[in-house]
Amino acid sequence: MAEPPQERTALRMVNIEKYFGSVCALKDINFEVGHNEIVGLIGDNGAGKSTLVKILTGVFAPTSGDLYIADRKVETNSYTVKKAHALGIETVYQDKSLGEKQVMWRNFFIGREMTYPFGFLKVRQEKAIASEIMVNTIGFRGKGIGVESKANKLSGGERQGVAIGRAMHFEAELIILDEPTVALSLKEVRKVLNFVHKIKDAGKACIYISHNISDVYEIADRFIVIDRGEIVASITKAKISLKELDEFLLEYSHGLKDKVQP
Repeated sequence: MAEPPQERTALRMVNIEKYFGSVCALKDINFEVGHNEIVGLIGDNGAGKSTLVKILTGVFAPTSGDLYIADRKVETNSYTVKKAHALGIETVYQDKSLGEKQVMWRNFFIGREMTYPFGFLKVRQEKAIASEIMVNTIGFRGKGIGVESKANKLSGGERQGVAIGRAMHFEAELIILDEPTVALSLKEVRKVLNFVHKIKDAGKACIYISHNISDVYEIADRFIVIDRGEIVASITKAKISLKELDEFLLEYSHGLKDKVQP
């Protein structure tokens, strides 16, 4: 009997370890994100979240282990941020994703400008594409916000929406959101969460990193808990309530050592 086909994955890290000198930052990391899955990555400051993200985005090379993107093995020694973009990985950070004094259409194409053969910008095309993304992808329909608006005129939630829409436009298969709601009001947090739902609706995968457990619980299909450089739990949403997840995290921080599998 033929074996059933394996489910597609957007990302897979196999036995990844990262040392800085004699200090082990990540140990035996086995982590994957399925196609069209949102994974909540949870852990205290210093747990290893940032190091993990920097490896999968090409900033750091792992000391050992294998990395697969869209089920294709990546040569980690030559893997770079540019190659990560080419393979469909985009990252939206807390508050550094847009040029504050640049208009919207320029923000969409920073570093990826559309040009004619002699280097002149295709301004009309860039504006048309930016308008399409703003209206139809991320749903900006209010008066006063358009492709000629500067980023510093947008609210925090709207800026994150633009960054998410930009990532979706450039055919990202995996979008990493690193604390996207820090320092935002409840109203602005709701805007960002609505934008994240659009990632799922578009058939993309996402890693959502946040210290706000209720936000993570709303967004994610599965929760990965990392502590002191090790993954200590992988829990599907169907198997745990928000209250239980919160209690688990509190118990673990007070000494629970058992690893929990899906």
